[in-house]
This record gives sequence, C-alpha cells and structure tokens, in this order.
Amino acid sequence: MISRSHKQALLSVLIATVLGGAVVADADAQSRSSDRGGERRGGHGSTKAQVLYPEATREEPKGKPSSKMGGKLQKLFAAYNKDEYEETRKLADEIIAADGANDYDKAVANQLASQAAYNLDDNAAAKQYLQQAVTLNQLDNNGHFQAMLMLAQLQLQDEQYAEGLVNLDKYFAESKSHKPEELVIKGQALYQTEKYAEAIPVLKAAIAASPEPKDNWNQLLMAAYAEAGQTGEAVKEAEALAAKNPADKKAQLNLASMYMQADQMEKAAVVMDKLRAAGQLTEEREYKQLYSIYANTENKEKDVIAVINEGLSKGILKPDYQVYLALAQSYYYSDQIPQAIEAWQKAAPLSKDGETYLNLARVLHAEGRIPEAKQAARDAKAKGVKNPADADKIINLK
Repeated sequence: MISRSHKQALLSVLIATVLGGAVVADADAQSRSSDRGGERRGGHGSTKAQVLYPEATREEPKGKPSSKMGGKLQKLFAAYNKDEYEETRKLADEIIAADGANDYDKAVANQLASQAAYNLDDNAAAKQYLQQAVTLNQLDNNGHFQAMLMLAQLQLQDEQYAEGLVNLDKYFAESKSHKPEELVIKGQALYQTEKYAEAIPVLKAAIAASPEPKDNWNQLLMAAYAEAGQTGEAVKEAEALAAKNPADKKAQLNLASMYMQADQMEKAAVVMDKLRAAGQLTEEREYKQLYSIYANTENKEKDVIAVINEGLSKGILKPDYQVYLALAQSYYYSDQIPQAIEAWQKAAPLSKDGETYLNLARVLHAEGRIPEAKQAARDAKAKGVKNPADADKIINLK
C-alpha cells in the first residue's frame, strides 16, 4: 500500500508541473483578440494569442469592456504587468465592486486578481476570484477554461477532492482538451480518492498521448495497478520502467517492491543484490528490505546474516530489536547456535516484553547452559510474559 504522505507529495509534484499556465486576457488595447501569459510565479512572459481549445463546445461570449471602466482596466493591467500584485488586487477589487462595471469588466478583474493572489501565496483568495471569473462566464475560451483548470488544481492541492474533480470533469467535457499533462492531474486526483480502477485508464491515456511521458506518471500508473489489486500489471509497469532506466536506483527499488507484492521473492532478491553489489544500498530501509526478502525466501538464512552484518558494519543498519531478532533466527535455522544465542542476548533487552528472553532461555536450556537459561527465564518474568509458568519450569530446574 502507498502511504498517504507519499500520495500527497506526489500530487503536489504533479500539480506543480502544470499549475501556472493560466492565460489572462490582454486589455491594454481593450480587445478580446489577444491574450497575455498570466502566471508570473514561473516567470512567463507575454505570448501571442493562440487558440488553445479548438474543439471546445462553449460558444465564446461577445462581451466587451465598458466605457466607464476602460481607464481602470488599463491601470489594472499596467500594475499586473509590472508584477505589482498588491496593487493589482486593490484595483481589481475596485472594479469588481464598481456600480458601472459590467460582467466582462468583473470577469477580467477577477481573473487578474486570481493571478495576483496566487503569486502572493493566497490560494484561498485565488480560488474565490477564479470561481467568480468562471461563474460570470464572460472570458474568451482561453481565459475561461484556464481559470476553470487552475481552480480545479488549487482545490486538489488543498485536498478539496470532490470539488476539484467536479471542475476537472466539467473542464474536460467542455474544453475537449486532450493534453497529457492535464489528464495526469485527473488520474492523480482519482488515485488520491482511492478510485484506482477509474484512475488507470486516465493515466494510460495521458501516457499514450505524450511523446515523452514523465517517469512519475508511469510510477503513478504502477501504484494505481497495485492498489487496484492488479499486481501483474503493476509488475509489468515496474519492469518496463526499470528497463528504461537501468541506472535509476528508485526505479529498481520500485521493481523490487512490486516483485515482493507479487510474492516473487527470488526476482526481488536479484534486483536488490545488484544494487548491493554496486554499492547503491545506502539507507537503512533498503538493507531492511533486502534482508526481509531473504527472510521470506526458503534456505536464504546465510544471505540474511550476510546482509545484516554488512549493514551493521557499515553503520547503515541500526542495532535494534528487529535486526537482532532476524539475525538470531537466521543463525538458529542455519545451525549456528552460539551465534544465535549471542544475537538473542542482544535482542532480548530491546524487546517490549519478556517473550524473547523466554525463547533465549529455552535455547540455552537445550544447549545445556542451565545457569544462563535460569537467568534468562528470570529476566523474562521480570519483563513480563504471557505464561509465567513456562519461565518457572526453567527457573526451578534442578
């Protein structure tokens, strides 16, 4: 399963790759025949007008700036084009509240105010302005649909998934956009709301439509397959991604994880061992993943031992209870009893209860080390065991 924090981080990354393409109508000439690039946080300059939505079903409104607001609109755009965002919001608010402003004036003012608010890190206000711009329904298709898309993205970023998905669905239905970088946002939103089966075809469409799909899109599709219980498809995605990026450690780790979920432990071990041989296992969780793979594979006790001891010697693995317990069990089942006892002696004090001490006592007793067995049994009782009588049997040995 994919953690919630990982999901949210991935959502933020995907949104950041798309958010910021808002198109703002250029009122310098008070004409609706040209546009200006509206998102400033990324440093975009002005762009020549182009039809962004040639297949849109929406008929563009015929609205024009009112004669009374012409001068105010010019000041508004002048402030915005100089990156004076506080002034932009102030002037936009004045137009929105003005009695002489028509719906087109207000729509444009809301649109520019939304960009200013976004650049001032006031997403709550940006969403309000965008909603008003969309509701007024006076912008050209470029501005209208970009406002709708940005609103949906900000809602998703703020975990307003239901609202964001409604706006995304409306956006795709009316704009007829097929842009892969926008489709992947919908796929991620569906994934985030645990609609994994619905997310899969959307993500596949995004990847198929892109000449160079990003690796994190494929990772998202792989995760959707896994969460939907389609482990075989998830493995295929992971294999393809790993083959495409043989030197990418993350892609290889993902492949190993998919093999583990598919209970293909031997394949997982091969992938992880290659990383280990190349010196690419540098984190504790990676060593734990590898020794866990071996621990869940028959006759691999010696490999568990080698990985744990290597991790401990490098200072990558912390000498904690789980590490020593896995080491003790692997020594024991490979008939290296003295080493198993030593590892259990290190694990037992770190345990939350006395059960590990009791197991140690039993092994010491089987090895004829009676005084040590009795002491371990006493330690077990002191720390707490489910059945104290089991410890008493060893303590009372003659």
